[in-house]
Amino acid sequence: MHSTISLITGGSRGLGRDAAIKLADRGNDVILTYRADRAAADAVVSRIQDKGRRAAALQLDVGDSASFAGFAAQVRETLSSQWRSTGFDHLVNNAGMGIYAAFADTTEAQFDELMRVHLKGPFFLTQALLPLLRDGGRILNVSSGLTRFSLPNFAAYAVMKGGIEVMTRYLAQELGPRGIAVNTIAPGAIETDFHGGAVRDDREMNAFVASVTALGRAGKPDDIGDLVAALLSPDSRWVNAQRIEASGGMFV
Repeated sequence: MHSTISLITGGSRGLGRDAAIKLADRGNDVILTYRADRAAADAVVSRIQDKGRRAAALQLDVGDSASFAGFAAQVRETLSSQWRSTGFDHLVNNAGMGIYAAFADTTEAQFDELMRVHLKGPFFLTQALLPLLRDGGRILNVSSGLTRFSLPNFAAYAVMKGGIEVMTRYLAQELGPRGIAVNTIAPGAIETDFHGGAVRDDREMNAFVASVTALGRAGKPDDIGDLVAALLSPDSRWVNAQRIEASGGMFV
């Protein structure tokens, strides 16, 4: 029986890092991508290997769609050399970045960068990797609570995530004949280095998030990593084409 292999973009830090570790805890092997920080990626690989699972780190800029054919070839070679395999089981489209700007002040350059990373990137990266994704596999796209509730300065970012949620439903429909389930997770405010670590490091921001969250605190990376692992487990096999928000009940 083959190993279960999960490919996570942006797995060297933040939510992606936590998800990679939680998947390893559940017995999965992991291919993670990083954009620039090879040392951080290698540290995650080492931690997964310490758990007795196999892992590899590959460089990828999800905003550079011209590189995706070459990246897919690299994934194919890595699967062959490290796993003696021709495919992987899970794709988690997680990598991202944030631009904090009011609608009236958002520039075309900012809009285009967000689109390349958060919408065009996942669309065409998924397309490039489909031949390597095993039948019966899973795709999990990362959106945001900001597609349901609105906060100032996130308009362009939230627009891209709204597109990801629509893409999820279309992928579920088109990939259903291959037995591939496709879902979206939508985290609320989480204590990571995202947006300069604002939720984690700014006490005022953290207190505000806690005040508008039913469970009374900001989210932790573990809250999302555990959900990723759960949604990719066989126990969640009948969940498909869904948006699952993990926000602790923000603005309910």
